[in-house]
Order: sequence, then C-alpha cells, then structure tokens
Amino acid sequence: MATRANRRQFLGVAAAGAALVGPLAGGGLGAAEEPDWPKLPPVRIRKLYAGTSGGAWPSPKFKADAEIARYEKLLAEVEKKLGDVQFVGGEQVKNAQEAAKAAADLEEAAGLLVFDLNFDGGGRVAPLVNAGRPTVVFFYPFTGHQWMYYSQWQKAGKRMAVLPTSDYAELERAARLLRVPARMQQSRILVIGHPRGTKAACTPDAVKKSLGCEVAVIPKQRVTDIYNAIDAKAVEAEAEEYWLSKAKKIVEPTREAIIASARLYPALKKLMIEERAQAVTSSHCMDMPAKGCLAFSKLNDLGLVGACEGDMDSTLTMLLFQYAFGVPGFITDPIFDFAKNGLIHAHCTSVTRLDGVAGERAPFLIRTQCDSEQGVSLEVEMRVGQEITCAKLANNDTLLVSAGKITEVPDYYDRGCRTQIVTEVGDARKMFANWGGGVLPNDMMTLLHRVVFYGNRLRDLADLAPLMGLKVVEEG
Repeated sequence: MATRANRRQFLGVAAAGAALVGPLAGGGLGAAEEPDWPKLPPVRIRKLYAGTSGGAWPSPKFKADAEIARYEKLLAEVEKKLGDVQFVGGEQVKNAQEAAKAAADLEEAAGLLVFDLNFDGGGRVAPLVNAGRPTVVFFYPFTGHQWMYYSQWQKAGKRMAVLPTSDYAELERAARLLRVPARMQQSRILVIGHPRGTKAACTPDAVKKSLGCEVAVIPKQRVTDIYNAIDAKAVEAEAEEYWLSKAKKIVEPTREAIIASARLYPALKKLMIEERAQAVTSSHCMDMPAKGCLAFSKLNDLGLVGACEGDMDSTLTMLLFQYAFGVPGFITDPIFDFAKNGLIHAHCTSVTRLDGVAGERAPFLIRTQCDSEQGVSLEVEMRVGQEITCAKLANNDTLLVSAGKITEVPDYYDRGCRTQIVTEVGDARKMFANWGGGVLPNDMMTLLHRVVFYGNRLRDLADLAPLMGLKVVEEG
C-alpha cells in the first residue's frame, strides 16, 4: 500500500482540525479560562482488528501484523491529540467465533472502532456490530467486498458508521464521533423554570432513555439567591474585562445595567459547578433576575451550553455539536427572503467565539433586548462568506438539518432581533415547504427555533446519526 503520502495527509489534516475540539469535546469544561468546571473522564473506545494474513483481497501477500502496527501508531497519535479518548483492547479476531467471544466481553468500552482487514463475508464483523455499542468500521480500499452488507446493516438500524476510505485522517473523525454518545450519557442539563420544546425533549425520563443525559429542574428562586450573594466588586471587574472593554460599541445600556447583567454569569457558574452540569437553559431568561443574554453568551464562549427560552431541543442540539465538533450554537428565529434564496437568522443573544474556544471573538455591540427595549443584549457581527449548518434535534430522535452560507450581516432598520445574518440556502422555497420535516408540533417556539453553527457538518452528522440511533431529515 502507498502509506507515506496518506500518513502525511493524516498529520496535516489532523493539525488543521485541532481548533474544532473545544473544552466540552475535550476532557475539561471551560478549562482554558475556568479551571473550576468539572472534568469528564476519558471516553474508552475498544479497538479490534478483524481479519487474517493472506487471502484473495487485498492480496495473498497481505500481512495482517504490519497493517495492525500501522493502525496502532496512527491511533496513538489520535489519542495524544484529542486528550480525552482512550483506545483499549487491540486484539485480532480471525473468525466469527473469536469475534463473538470479544463481543461478549466489551467491559466499559463506550464504542468500538473495528478495522476490517481483508476479504470476508462479514462474519468476523457481524458479532461486533450486533453487540449494540456505537461502532465505526474502518475499511481501506481493496480490503474486500463485504462492504455491501454493511449498508444493509445500517438500514436495518444497527448503530454503526462505515468509513470506506484511504484517508487516515478519518481515524480522528471516527474517534470524535464515537465519543459523542458517551459524552451525552455523562451530561447533566439544568432547566431553570420549566422546559419547553417537543414532548420527548421536555420529559427527563425520555431524554435519559434516548440520549443518556440527566435533566434537573431548578427553581428560579435558587438562581436569584445565588445572584444576590455574588460580590459586586468582582462582578464589575468581570464586566469590564469581558464585556465593556471588548465591545465595539455600547449603544443603549448604561454601565450599571451591563454590570448587573454580567452578574448572572458567575451565579450560573456557581450553580452549574454545584450541580456538576454541562448545560443550562431557562424559561425565565427574560427576567432571571437579569436577562440571560450575556451569561449564556459567555457560557457558550467557554465551550459549555447556555440556551434561552427553556428550549430543550436546542439545548440538546448545542450539546451534541459541542461534543462532536467543538463549536457553539446560535439559537435563532429564522425568516425567509425568497428574493435572496435566503434564510435570515436573528436573535438577541449570540456566542462571540463562533469558531470554538480557541477562536477569536467576533466584533459585537452591546444593545438592549429589542422586544422589550430593556435589559442588555448583544449584536454580534458574524463572518460573511462562512459556511454554516442549521440544525435542530427534535423529539430526541430526529436531526433536522440544512447547510448554507452567510452572505451578509443586514440591518433592517432594527426590525427583528439584534444579531442578524442572511444565509443563502440550497432552495429557500423547498425549505419553506418542508419546514419542520413533519416532526414538529405547531407550538410557535418549538416549530420556529433552529440553531446555527459555523461549518458544514452534514457529512459528519450523516455518520453520527446511526451511532446514536437518530434519523436525519434535510429541510432544504
């Protein structure tokens, strides 16, 4: 095999993708700036090598030991780079019986990475896939023809993704995707007030059963008590350092109002650390005891999840994307503009580190919240020309997705919410007709809200979905 060029390609792409991995996707939560956040243990992925030396394909001269050694070296580099993944096992299973024995003793592995080494009818891989753990099968070209069965297994609902590829950089992508189900199972979401969204997303037992996340409902008064106990001088320094000194412009709010709004972040931080939570959403975000715009923005900047309006579907979507891609989400109220084949996204709060924790902050203005013309909000200037993914995890089982590109940052005479982007989509009229994909209720917020993320993630989501037992519906 021609391995030298592929190895260089692997290292180059891996380095380029490093910025995609943020604190939630990594071992620590907000670790770069907030060492007090709880840290999650490494995700254990069981590696297995299914095959023998010789055979018709790739060649009678094929040496399984040499192939395994190559993969072991590449996986060591992936493990070192990601920092929160631990590859365990590494045994070679030469037949269906050995595979069945390995499948019966997977210990604490969160997922499986199976290397299909040479020609077979699928019998060596089937017992591993049938074990029910999220499984990625890596299949180098000329390995054989058993790949034909794998697509059928996927259609039958097996929790597997298949990577038939000569690109060794896909090994890192496989590890990043495999850790998502485990991270979701380790997560705890706080709901201040009451949850909103689809029935399944608003039912803690259903969320736990489908995605593994724990959901805890927190009374608003507890947040108010913590907020009132926060040291005023420390808050002023926080507001000055993170907001006042960094704003491109302060339009309506007073300095005192901005400091009062910034006080909510340390209150939520204390609450989340006490509860060991990775995400928070609130149905009281307009009055809790200050508007949540600045606090949620900073949480998302740090690689955690802060979601407005108690929107559980969007909260789960943002958590999933942070774990998979290390990018934060921008919850929006979309509106169409057929004249531009566009979907406009607008809301009064936005993350400022849209590329992830390691990225630069986008320029922002500090404004009032436009619906009430009170409180403190953000107008964030996103990057024109940036590809985006628009998504919503609905009913805990369906990913509504579309791709687009930011074509302008408009100013409709202050119509709509403060942060606005126009995105060009594939077919705006088709998207309009297919809005909700037939899976959302006619509740205004639930049907309307979507989450925007930097980067086109549709290919990754197509591979992630079967690992998590999700369906993907493209809206347009």
